[in-house]
Amino acid sequence: MEETQRQKKIAGIIQKDLADILQRAATDGGLRGTLISVSKVSVTVDLSLAKVYVSIFPNKDAKELLAGIKASQVTIRHELALRTKNQLRRVPELVFYLDDSLEYIDRIEQSLKGEENPIENRDLLDKRKKS
Repeated sequence: MEETQRQKKIAGIIQKDLADILQRAATDGGLRGTLISVSKVSVTVDLSLAKVYVSIFPNKDAKELLAGIKASQVTIRHELALRTKNQLRRVPELVFYLDDSLEYIDRIEQSLKGEENPIENRDLLDKRKKS
């Protein structure tokens, strides 16, 4: 089903503000070399749930950082509510997922540069996880 204009608008607002909140929290928490970006937000039709796809670079600490983000979800949602109080009546529940598309693309590029060609032998690359 196609997203409505309202869903797209709310997703855009949430994406912009969450990216700022998460990056500021990372730098304030002492993670100066870490880049956290929100790659995609999709909001349900009833605007009660937002799926947030987070991309973290460098990738080695991604799982721990995602666990930390999930643990402080209430604080993040409160900060988002303060920022969007003039645009949204209710802030949707936030569900965070790790966006591994950059890592997937990097593995494809590394395989193409090497002798192993994933186009000829598809078993070289892992199957992509659907979220």
